[in-house]
Amino acid sequence: MHSYSYQEAEFSRLVTLDEIAESDGVERSIEAREDERRALAVRFDLLSLDSLAASVTLRRLPGGPVVRVDGRIVADVEQRCVVSLEPVADHIEEEFTELFAPEGYEPPEEMEEEELPEAFDAGGIDIGELVAQHLSLSLNPYPRAPGVEMPAGHMESREAGATEPRRPFAGLDEMLKKRH
Repeated sequence: MHSYSYQEAEFSRLVTLDEIAESDGVERSIEAREDERRALAVRFDLLSLDSLAASVTLRRLPGGPVVRVDGRIVADVEQRCVVSLEPVADHIEEEFTELFAPEGYEPPEEMEEEELPEAFDAGGIDIGELVAQHLSLSLNPYPRAPGVEMPAGHMESREAGATEPRRPFAGLDEMLKKRH
């Protein structure tokens, strides 16, 4: 089971366990303020985070302490092009689902690794931090400005039309066979 730390979250929106327990589900629409967006931009090495909003639903699963969180993120970001360093704007719309359980929860043995719930403490679940973490997973790891090509010699990505991946150790096994 994994655990999140929310002590220094730039975008904190706590939903308490009491709120979740006393209803069929909790729905929240959250939006980052300007100061929160600036702090997240620094954290994720963005030129800017112009908007960040999310709708999140939290529901207890039947027969246990596990909480399912479903969310949808909408954000406008500006990153630096990995080649030219020019600003690259991107609009992100992503959905996510996470499971949470109290500290010390023992999941059933048949549960797959990717299904294991995250741990939450007695305070609740910080959906703001959860949204921030999913935003970071949605960012383009290699943003490129329109029309900018990778320098010669770099491995092109499959989406860019590369037919064969670069294989730096191709032929090594043949060389080793010849040595023996």
